[in-house]
Amino acid sequence: MEERDYNKLLTQLVAGEIDELIIEQPEFLLFRESWNTHPKRKEIVGEAGLGGKIVYRFQP
Repeated sequence: MEERDYNKLLTQLVAGEIDELIIEQPEFLLFRESWNTHPKRKEIVGEAGLGGKIVYRFQP
Protein backbone atom coordinates (compact mmCIF):
# COMPACT_ATOMS: atom_id res chain seq x y z
CA MET A 1 0.00 0.00 0.00
CA GLU A 2 1.47 3.35 -0.99
CA GLU A 3 1.75 6.09 1.60
CA ARG A 4 -0.74 8.94 1.16
CA ASP A 5 -0.43 12.60 2.13
CA TYR A 6 -2.87 12.59 5.05
CA ASN A 7 -2.41 16.29 5.82
CA LYS A 8 -3.50 17.14 2.27
CA LEU A 9 -6.43 14.72 2.44
CA LEU A 10 -7.61 16.16 5.77
CA THR A 11 -7.40 19.68 4.35
CA GLN A 12 -9.49 18.58 1.34
CA LEU A 13 -12.03 16.98 3.68
CA VAL A 14 -12.41 20.13 5.78
CA ALA A 15 -12.62 22.32 2.64
CA GLY A 16 -15.43 20.16 1.24
CA GLU A 17 -13.40 19.02 -1.77
CA ILE A 18 -14.02 15.41 -0.73
CA ASP A 19 -17.02 14.08 1.24
CA GLU A 20 -15.28 11.32 3.14
CA LEU A 21 -11.91 9.76 3.74
CA ILE A 22 -11.61 5.98 4.02
CA ILE A 23 -8.72 4.68 6.10
CA GLU A 24 -7.74 1.00 6.03
CA GLN A 25 -6.44 -0.73 9.15
CA PRO A 26 -2.77 -0.98 8.01
CA GLU A 27 -2.53 2.78 7.41
CA PHE A 28 -4.34 3.92 10.57
CA LEU A 29 -1.25 4.70 12.68
CA LEU A 30 0.24 6.87 9.92
CA PHE A 31 -3.10 8.64 9.43
CA ARG A 32 -3.51 9.14 13.19
CA GLU A 33 -0.30 11.20 13.38
CA SER A 34 -1.75 13.75 10.94
CA TRP A 35 -5.25 13.62 12.40
CA ASN A 36 -4.06 14.21 15.99
CA THR A 37 -2.25 17.42 15.03
CA HIS A 38 -4.96 18.82 12.76
CA PRO A 39 -6.60 22.00 14.17
CA LYS A 40 -10.12 20.73 13.33
CA ARG A 41 -9.51 17.22 14.68
CA LYS A 42 -12.61 17.22 16.89
CA GLU A 43 -14.80 17.97 13.88
CA ILE A 44 -13.33 15.16 11.77
CA VAL A 45 -15.35 12.18 12.94
CA GLY A 46 -14.61 8.55 12.14
CA GLU A 47 -17.12 5.75 11.82
CA ALA A 48 -15.81 2.20 12.11
CA GLY A 49 -16.85 -0.23 9.42
CA LEU A 50 -16.33 -3.90 8.68
CA GLY A 51 -12.89 -5.27 7.97
CA GLY A 52 -11.00 -2.56 9.84
CA LYS A 53 -12.09 0.32 7.60
CA ILE A 54 -12.83 3.71 9.14
CA VAL A 55 -14.78 6.37 7.25
CA TYR A 56 -13.96 9.93 8.32
CA ARG A 57 -16.30 12.82 7.61
CA PHE A 58 -16.12 16.51 8.49
CA GLN A 59 -18.94 17.56 10.81
CA PRO A 60 -18.63 21.28 11.66
